[in-house]
Amino acid sequence: MRAFSENDRHVDADLAALGDSMRFLLDVTPMNASQVRARWVAGDHCEPDFAYRELSTDPDVLKAGLARIDVNTVDDPTLRSLLAAKHRELTQQAEMMRARNTSDFLPLAIEHYGAVTPALRDIARQVMDEVPLPEASGDPVSAEDFLVLAQAEIDWYHRQDPDVVMHAEIREDVSGVMVSHDTLLVPSGIPCTADRANALLQHEVGTHLVTQVNGSAQQITCLGRGLAGCDETQEGLAVLGEVASGQFTRARLRQLAGRVLVVDAMTHGTPFDECWQQLVSRGTKRGSAFTTVMRVFRGGGLTKDACYLRGLVDLLSHIKHGGRLDLMFRGKFALRDLGLVEQLERDGRLAPPRLEAHWLAMPDAPERLARAATTPLAQIVA
Repeated sequence: MRAFSENDRHVDADLAALGDSMRFLLDVTPMNASQVRARWVAGDHCEPDFAYRELSTDPDVLKAGLARIDVNTVDDPTLRSLLAAKHRELTQQAEMMRARNTSDFLPLAIEHYGAVTPALRDIARQVMDEVPLPEASGDPVSAEDFLVLAQAEIDWYHRQDPDVVMHAEIREDVSGVMVSHDTLLVPSGIPCTADRANALLQHEVGTHLVTQVNGSAQQITCLGRGLAGCDETQEGLAVLGEVASGQFTRARLRQLAGRVLVVDAMTHGTPFDECWQQLVSRGTKRGSAFTTVMRVFRGGGLTKDACYLRGLVDLLSHIKHGGRLDLMFRGKFALRDLGLVEQLERDGRLAPPRLEAHWLAMPDAPERLARAATTPLAQIVA
């Protein structure tokens, strides 16, 4: 593998270290979401009063650190382009943390994650109109049982590489299953049923943790942490993992479409209670509707949740037109930067992946993915 210059590696490492100093999603997610949800479902529809953690990093300290990093000194032109975009993204995130829970947050979130285009809104509406309401949910899975399943999934990867660092733990301060660096965080009140457990594991472990491990094996440290704009492609890829697992349900597809519609409504000024009522009127359960709306309104208005459906649609189009998925597991990057990553591969700058995603190795996965790429979105559910 061709090495980058010492200066190039230094700039990359400095940016990655600053990114590591932030807990962006944790810092913009309410700590008391479960308690507020319980009151809301019980009938208390006062404007939610969300409580947030103390910021893990002072935004001014972060911006001062970024000011000391000159990405224009990077010698390799492909890497320079990727790191310049990452520098801009970290600057945006620092501003978002400074503006957390204020009216300044939403415009920054739209700049960072984008808003809902008319085309995406039409797709979401079509899903909600054409996909029937799901039947009763399956048996719930406890946090302890899910942790056992997660550890078994992690063990599957340890058989590929015993030195891989992955963890899973139950947490009281998160409202949904999520990955933070090399750890799967499982909420004590996990909202998961048996018919969705494997899909959730392929989403979080088989995509987010696998790309973290493979990216961390690269000489570009930011590939493990996440290059600019990677969220949309990461979430789309993770949803593809759910499709490949055979557990992509009607409820899940409607959930992703509902998130898009709530993001769209929120950015156009619709208040929390009206967004919730709109979801409930479309058949979403009261508690699930609250969680969806909370995710969109957190921090002051986070448009990230439109990324799941948008990322899925873009990747299905990518597959349909003969695009490859293998490089998508070399690290965390945006589909729009695939050409740059392919250039790094041609230049001999990339290491081979340490892990193969479990969901790509499943017997029926290729057929499921090919079918999904050529089937109307409303018909790809299991």
